[in-house]
Amino acid sequence: MSTRKIIEQLKARPASDGDGVKLLRVFGGQQPQRFDPFLMMDEFGSDVADDYIGGFPPHPHRGFETITYMLQGKMEHRDHMENVGLLKDGDVQWMTAGKGVIHSEMPQQTEGKMRGFQVWLNLPAKNKLTPAKYRDVSSEKIPVTELEDVFVKAIAGQTTLNGTEIKGYFDVPDTEPVFLDVHIAKGKQVNFSLPEGHNALLYAYEGSLAVGDAATPSPAQTLSRLSDTGEVLVKNSGDSEARFVILAGKPLKEPIAQYGPFVMNTAEEINQAVMDYRNGVLA
Repeated sequence: MSTRKIIEQLKARPASDGDGVKLLRVFGGQQPQRFDPFLMMDEFGSDVADDYIGGFPPHPHRGFETITYMLQGKMEHRDHMENVGLLKDGDVQWMTAGKGVIHSEMPQQTEGKMRGFQVWLNLPAKNKLTPAKYRDVSSEKIPVTELEDVFVKAIAGQTTLNGTEIKGYFDVPDTEPVFLDVHIAKGKQVNFSLPEGHNALLYAYEGSLAVGDAATPSPAQTLSRLSDTGEVLVKNSGDSEARFVILAGKPLKEPIAQYGPFVMNTAEEINQAVMDYRNGVLA
């Protein structure tokens, strides 16, 4: 079986969002079709309260889904539907903004480490105006597979790791996303099988990796966009444990029109979203 090749690498770049929250923008923005069905990924992480304490005050979304994965820390979510949720170490929130949601994401700590990821996943045109909803899932409910020298937390989707079946907590139609948090010991390697034609992204967030038959270096805070056929071969090339995220999904192959927190298919739909928000009828 052939292995997927790296066709693009990006270095996560410093950014700021919300009320001055410092983060790393892993990908997002220009030419979003490259990552279809994913739109954006941020890594946030600091043990300095001033970097995160402002949080993300109330803001709108329409037309896509957000996945928030907390590695460390406490974050409270509130929305216009009077839902309240608290994410803690290892917890995940899967929110479908659909027709519209106005929510806030605020730290519930004034010291200590706050670290995690947020991924934006596109919705197909037929579902962009579906009613908003979200699910908070505690860490202990998310499937974990531990093999020799490998740890996998399976947030979404299905794959095989060195021949072992892996099934995540979330099973999402249309885009069929895979979202894995993988830890691999020094000197070890893993092989993942993913559906042919699905886009695959690999983000190293601790340690150093070598990817594919060519053993292309992928140091920490580097995103590798892979070819869409073959298996994913990853080796820990550093001198300590390495950790990385795998994202994969079925491309929607639909037009993408984005204006800030609104992601639709046409400029007209974006204009409507802006008008709805201004008129108080977004949701």
